[in-house]
Amino acid sequence: MGTLYYGDNLDILRRYIADESVDLVYLDPPFNSAQDYNAFFEEKDGTAAAAQIQAFKDTWEWNIESQDAYEKLSLRVDKLGGVMRAFMEILGPNDMMAYLAMMAPRLVELHRALKPTGSLYLHCDPTASHYLKLLLDAVFGSEMFRSEIIWKRTSSHGNVSRGYGDVTDSIFFYARPGKFTWNQPYVPYSEKHVREKFTGVDPDGRRFTTSDMRNPGVRPNLTYEYKGYKPHPNGWAVSKKKMEQLDKEGRLYFPRDVSGKKAGRIRLKRYLDEAPGEKVQTLWDDINPINSQAAERLGYPTQKPVALLERIILASSNPGDVILDPFCGCGTTVDAAQKHGREWIGIDITHLAITLIKGRLRDTYGADLQMKVLGEPTDLSGARELAAENKYQFQWWALGLVGARPVEQKKGADGGVDGKILFRDHPDPKQKPQAIIFSVKGGNLKLDDVRALDSVVKKNDAAIGVLIAMDEPTAKMKEWAATCGFYVSGFNGQRYPRIQLRTIGQLLAGVAIERPSGNVAVDETFKKAPKAKGKASGQMGLSLE
Repeated sequence: MGTLYYGDNLDILRRYIADESVDLVYLDPPFNSAQDYNAFFEEKDGTAAAAQIQAFKDTWEWNIESQDAYEKLSLRVDKLGGVMRAFMEILGPNDMMAYLAMMAPRLVELHRALKPTGSLYLHCDPTASHYLKLLLDAVFGSEMFRSEIIWKRTSSHGNVSRGYGDVTDSIFFYARPGKFTWNQPYVPYSEKHVREKFTGVDPDGRRFTTSDMRNPGVRPNLTYEYKGYKPHPNGWAVSKKKMEQLDKEGRLYFPRDVSGKKAGRIRLKRYLDEAPGEKVQTLWDDINPINSQAAERLGYPTQKPVALLERIILASSNPGDVILDPFCGCGTTVDAAQKHGREWIGIDITHLAITLIKGRLRDTYGADLQMKVLGEPTDLSGARELAAENKYQFQWWALGLVGARPVEQKKGADGGVDGKILFRDHPDPKQKPQAIIFSVKGGNLKLDDVRALDSVVKKNDAAIGVLIAMDEPTAKMKEWAATCGFYVSGFNGQRYPRIQLRTIGQLLAGVAIERPSGNVAVDETFKKAPKAKGKASGQMGLSLE
């Protein structure tokens, strides 16, 4: 079972996340890297689509909200108040200070929500990592710091003309000493280690290394002789009965000198195929970033590989535990949590991210996966509030109702297109995909809006145009749409209205777009996430609230 929240994570954490209710927190907050991230939606063949949408703006500016947040934090008499005052002394009221003032109260809420046995992993780059480490020490206590994990996120980077290339991120690991959940992760031995250490080979080809069988203490009752081999002065590590059992299983190594005589002491065989591998250390250079050809690549700018989150989740949680990601982006954390039978909570502030996550999970685990989505409009009243509050968030949400991807328009480039659906509607795979283009209107609807959509459909050589509006279209609008004719499917010859009008009320009631779909047409709007192998963990059934 998972819960996906739309909204400001500070508000969501305070209102909905109970004290000591979360087993593991992973957060990959914006890095204050002073750049705008764009989600590039790729075609199925991997080529970048011309359209893109700004996912979030990774820039923090000092303003009245930053000042207010800082003043509240600076009045605290604890370590957090002290470190915030020190930051202000060092940095002054600048963008970095605004970023830290944003992060501090969120870390306070995450500390409150974490169980005594829980762990927190904060993923960041070098831009603000040194400040975030001090902030974490102030909120969680320096005694909870366990490790700074260094993840090699790329093999090379030409991001500087002079100096060293930036190829790593930091992941700070915090947990209470001696209390936290821990399942030791391992990685396979290197070829060099296997070659140098596992030098023995049984007749059946199994490679092994050996270890001594000396008792760490002094046990007189274990000082027996076995097959002519004398014990260690402290005695053997096992009883004679156990020694005989190991011998029967072929797990004892009897050393001999060059002449073939018994020499040394019996050693225990440790087989390569039974060894767990090497313990994972703090340098993670074995998990590759998502490249342009990766099957899991969805086009989201800060998407992390599932393997990275799987390592963290498997090491620091158990099946059934609750995993929280307050900056969940395109949903890698919740995907990995679902895959391994954990409960999960994801929070994001854009409807674009919420739409991507829902699509990703349905692609991977099936449309009947149980998932609550909270914070999205569920009726016309909520839709009107969202449209009045933020027209772009409204557009992204409305497009999500029909499975369309948002389109960011530049001046002079096919104006009037807010979203798009791509589909293949021809038996020849070499034919380019057809397009359904969308125009979303949250305000007053006019006849000119319908005429404009008709013009844009013709200009873009699109198959179908859909106008999504809050208001009910007039008779004149419906008449104009009807005169625009039909699109004829290349597969089955079925006709679909070329211009279609849909209200938000109709979409919420389940009225669909008339379009080729199913076995007739292959949808290529979003790059599909790979399907999960086997059934998804957790209960089934979709719940949108």
